[in-house]
Amino acid sequence: MYVNHTFIDYFIIKGISDDPFLQLLIFLVVLIIYLITLSGNLTILIACRDPQLHTAMYFFLGNLSVVDISCTTVSQHKILIHFITGHKTVTFFACMAQMYMFGSLQILELVILTAMSYDRYVAICKPLHYHIIMNPRTCVLLAVFCWLFAFMEVLPPFRVVYSFSCYITNEINHFICDIVPMTQITCDDTRLVETLFLIEVLGPMMFIPFLLTFSSYVFIIASIMRIRSSSGRLKAFYTCSSHLTVVILLYTTLFSQYLSPSLGTNLDAKKVFALFNTAAVPMLNPLIYSLKNKDVNAALMRSKGQNKRDH
Repeated sequence: MYVNHTFIDYFIIKGISDDPFLQLLIFLVVLIIYLITLSGNLTILIACRDPQLHTAMYFFLGNLSVVDISCTTVSQHKILIHFITGHKTVTFFACMAQMYMFGSLQILELVILTAMSYDRYVAICKPLHYHIIMNPRTCVLLAVFCWLFAFMEVLPPFRVVYSFSCYITNEINHFICDIVPMTQITCDDTRLVETLFLIEVLGPMMFIPFLLTFSSYVFIIASIMRIRSSSGRLKAFYTCSSHLTVVILLYTTLFSQYLSPSLGTNLDAKKVFALFNTAAVPMLNPLIYSLKNKDVNAALMRSKGQNKRDH
């Protein structure tokens, strides 16, 4: 049955599983991860307010925490709401809004990580000029560019999906409204959106940030290898290890989620990668950055001491 989208008031979000036990298990896991993500990233934001951490690295780390909180809220809140209420419906405009925000935030995380890789490149390869190059004005301009770029870059494929004129069904085989599952329920020609999406993935969305990040680390590793002392090399690599871990983790899940011969192949597997990308990665980011980061831990201790004195 072909249904014109002007008559569609809502979509049905199928979710990850129809099994009641698995739904309960997924709800509990997502709820725990969501709470950990919120507390971890809010902790990072509190630490970044410390005057001693007003540097480019922690400025971008604060931006990354805001993105992680936003991305996990946009993508996970429906899983929690649908389980609690038992209703798996979402209005047409709410679905479109979620699809736009989710796509924009994913691109935003990649470009912020790219800006952070440039910061690490300057810190290791041009240490004497670091404070001149990565001055507050440059950091703010980079951050503004990242936010504007991300929210504008997703517009072309989003505009095509929004203009779909009919649907085979209103049931979305996913736990979020995303471009890939939306192409599976439309009876319109999807070649244009598939082409635009492929161009985005092979260009500004993933590969350009990946190549820029990769290039930064080529220069970083070359610079580290020129350090004579082993302790100096270890210290230099340690300053990049957290960022490099997050980059590898994120790109691995994104490549597994989006790079396939067709947008529609194996959606069930893509849902698993999407859940890991939207739930586990934002939770792990603050843990990776703060677990062995003495500056962050010291800032948190100073914040606790300040709160005690205030009371």
